Amino acid sequence: MPEMSSWITEYLRGKRLRLGGDEDFHTERRHHLEVFGIHKLSKDKQAPIGHVHHDGVRGRHGTIPVRLFYPRSFDNSKKMPALIYFHGGGYTVGSVDEFENGLRLLAEAADMITIGVEYRLTPEWPFPTQLDEYEDVLAWTRGPNGARLGMLGGGDSAGGNMTAALCLRLKDEGKQPLKAQILLYPEARLPFDTPAATENNSGYYLECNGIFSFADHYLPRAPNEPCSPAHRYVSPGMQPVEKLSGVPPAAVFTCGFDPLRDVGVEFAAKLRQAGNRVAWRHYPNLTHGFLQMAPWSKEAEEASRDVAKLMKELAG
Repeated sequence: MPEMSSWITEYLRGKRLRLGGDEDFHTERRHHLEVFGIHKLSKDKQAPIGHVHHDGVRGRHGTIPVRLFYPRSFDNSKKMPALIYFHGGGYTVGSVDEFENGLRLLAEAADMITIGVEYRLTPEWPFPTQLDEYEDVLAWTRGPNGARLGMLGGGDSAGGNMTAALCLRLKDEGKQPLKAQILLYPEARLPFDTPAATENNSGYYLECNGIFSFADHYLPRAPNEPCSPAHRYVSPGMQPVEKLSGVPPAAVFTCGFDPLRDVGVEFAAKLRQAGNRVAWRHYPNLTHGFLQMAPWSKEAEEASRDVAKLMKELAG
């Protein structure tokens, strides 16, 4: 029987850190920044990076702050692949500050520019604001001031959901697709009927029952145009196999101690059944959020480097 990484178990208990717990989400936002923010990491814990550049994208909902991480191998005279990254946090919690270390690690290990996006959070900005901003940033990277050689999209948890959803939306609208989709423990659909939702319901960082409150934040309501939880761009994992064909190659990463484990495995299987190229990696001893836990856990760091390997492979 797998056991969760002992370090992660002790760390989460010591920090009393939960995502989707019974605290007010504003408190969770602050707590996550206090634990995972790059400014809170000692220098010896920070992943090295060649250069960090802050910029802004003029989007349809306003300016979108973006942070670009250039690996030390970057040569300004050559184009380099890039990954647009939408962070997790239930559409409600999180910032690029909390994911900077992971994005640095990925950039250096994959020899790729990574782009962290400070997208607008729910419930202040409900669906489809975030997908609009994802597409706006993608258009910016393909413009004259941001041209890159091959654009990948990626994200963890809710960010994985939005990446998969954008791939479907671009396909449906006949627009240029992403080169690949990198999905870390994605919330492909609500996990109300899976064994993982019971086995990992509470105590493993992501609180399963909190996922439903995050979905409530994400879905619009009056006076906005209403949207069903089964909407194609809200729950990619609920779509029938025949509706998932023709999307970019996917790399899907799942963890044993994660309430989203089974919906991630299910989505990877559906994508493969639909005829898409899929690489699936599973980490039985890890939990949700390993990219952020890499500074303190060798197992989490190794899993993050696996992500980078597949990024590099899919960008080729």
